Parts: sequence; structure tokens; C-alpha cells
Amino acid sequence: MKRRQFMGTGISAIMLGNAGHAQSSGFANWINGFRSRARSAGISDRTFQAAFADVRYLQDSIDRDRNQAEFVRPLADYMSTAVSDARVSNGRAMVRQFANVFARIEATFDVEPHVVAAVWGMESNYGQRRGDVPLISTLATLAYDGRRGRFFEEQLIAALRILQNGDVAPRNMTGSWAGAMGHTQFIPTSYEAYAVDITGDGRRDIWADDPSDALASTAAYFRRFNWRKGQPWGVEVILPRGFDYGQTGRRSPAAWGQLGVRGVDGQVVPNYGEASLILPTGAGGPAFLTFANYTTISRYNNAQAYIIGVGHLGDRIRGMGPLRVAFPAGERQLRRAERVELQQRLTDAGFSTQGVDGRIGPNSQAAIRAYQRSVGLPADGFASVSLLERLR
Repeated sequence: MKRRQFMGTGISAIMLGNAGHAQSSGFANWINGFRSRARSAGISDRTFQAAFADVRYLQDSIDRDRNQAEFVRPLADYMSTAVSDARVSNGRAMVRQFANVFARIEATFDVEPHVVAAVWGMESNYGQRRGDVPLISTLATLAYDGRRGRFFEEQLIAALRILQNGDVAPRNMTGSWAGAMGHTQFIPTSYEAYAVDITGDGRRDIWADDPSDALASTAAYFRRFNWRKGQPWGVEVILPRGFDYGQTGRRSPAAWGQLGVRGVDGQVVPNYGEASLILPTGAGGPAFLTFANYTTISRYNNAQAYIIGVGHLGDRIRGMGPLRVAFPAGERQLRRAERVELQQRLTDAGFSTQGVDGRIGPNSQAAIRAYQRSVGLPADGFASVSLLERLR
């Protein structure tokens, strides 16, 4: 790969990748300006020099950042990968293999092994896909030329502090194109705040083949956000015939039980605290009562599919069986343009959504339920592909 010298950078060379001359010159100038900001943030010239010695502009990171699609993969397909038989069996094997590590983590942070293992499985398939992108290069590229420059510059400075602290060498600081690192994919600021050294070697090494620090760091993160040991993230439930899907808000399991909501064993769900009822794919798929631990998982990644994936994978690793009601094949979330169209078509049909903005909130859900009742469908308020097709 060709190298080009830039005067005044204080860096021996900048690797250009496929960037053109104008792009590479702009990147070099940005690095010159960033160096003073890094110095003001406490980054030494020695750390900066070592971190940027082989920095390069990564066009692939920009392309990925600018072309992130909305998550519209059918949840059935997503879950078939997230909680595949192989991932479940591998997770159980990892809990056995690292039993002593998991026991120490649980004793220290009050987070159960199956929970931490589920995050590990979801984030890197138990360490098999930790990412091999040079982290300083991708963060610098995204800070310079990305949609969220301020965010990625914050991550870049945090990454430099991690290097300065000696937790990892620049050549070993790799991760995803978006800057997530290690077995459980911490971003640099989360690493700074929550990563721990459970091995006692003086480094919080989430990149090593030994996953101990990464797994302990994930448990520390969960404890910080109030994981409740011994309680579920959620419980699959069965709804009674004719259930009023307009029932929302948080209630005790007993109160949900008075509305006919039961666990798959036919009993009222035990009292794990107040719960919300969610139907990720509407009346045709599984229903769950979700508890405080659902919110804790959401702090790691707020996508509903991810939260359910981690929660259910953890349940399966612990020994529970598959869901009683499967996610319907092909059912997915609508794209934003489709949500806008749905709102407009509902409003045109006399079921006003009180605005057309692509956000399915209470007003849109009320309009959907009113329309569903008018045509004899279960009034679940779910903005589905089939509903949009019917309105067309």
C-alpha cells in the first residue's frame, strides 16, 4: 500500500487506502487540527505518535456509516440466527469451559453466567468475530468525514486514553468498523467507564483470546444499570381470547392475571415487579411480560430485537426450551417510508393518526386499532406489512 508524506503532521506517514489526493490531504489536515485537541484532552505526544503511526483513511467505514439500513429483517429470521441451536449449545459449552471465571464474575457482580454468555454470543459469537479493523483509523475516519463527527471524535479521544493507560498496544486495538471492541463489543467511552481487570494483571484487556476481562466488564456494566439477579428479563405469556390489546402501561403480574394474562404454564406469572406487555410482531406472534432486567439489557443495545435475542438466548443457555409461540415468518417492522404511507392511508380512510411523521406512537396505534376493529381484525395496533397492503 502506497505511503505519502505530509509535512507538519508530526506523523511519519499516513496510509491512504483508496482515498484520493484531495481526500487524503483533507484527512491529514484534520489530523493536524485534532492533535492539538487531543493534547488539550491530556493525550501525550508520545501516545499520539504511536497511535497515528500507521493511521489510514478507511473508505469502507464511511460507506457503511452512510448506508446503514433500517432494521427490517423479519424477527423470525433474526431469532433463528441469534438463538440458533448451535449458538445455544456453544453458549452452554462456554459456560462449562469458563466455569471458574463465570463463578467469580457472578460472585463479584451478581450477574448470572447465562446472561453474560448471551451477550458474548450475540456480540461476537463467543469471541469468533471480534473485528479486525484498526480502531484508531476507523474512529479518525468517522470523526473526520462521518455523519456523527462529534461522537466519533469523543470515542477517538477515549481510545487514545485507553492506549495511554497501557491496557492495549496500538497494533492490538482492533474492532468493528464503527469502533466497538473486544469479545462483547464495548465502545471506548463505555470501556473507560465500566471495563474491569478481573485477571489482576493490571490491564483491562477485552481484546485478548482470554475473555475474562471482557466478560467481567459486561457484568460490571449490567450491575451499574441495576441488573436484578434471579429475576427474568421477560416471560412469555398467553393472552385470553378477545383480549383488549389497548391495555398498556405497567402493572403487577397479578393485575395482568386479572386481565387473563397467563404464563405458558397456565399460571399467573410470579411477582417479579411491575411488568409491561409487548407483542413484537402483533397478535400473530409471541407475547411477553417484560420486567426491569429488560431495561438493563436495553442500555447495552436499545433495539427490541436485540433485547429479546439476548434475553431468550440467555434463557436457552440456562436450560429453558424454545418459545411456545413462534415468531411468524416474514413479519417485519415497516420502513420509515412505509410507516409514513400507512399513516397517510389510515388518515385518508377516516382513521386519523393526528399527524404523518413515520413514528408509530399512541395516536397511530389508536387509529390502527380503530381500523382493525372496523374490518374484523384483531385490534393489536401493530403496524404490519399485511395491514399496509390491505390499505393499499
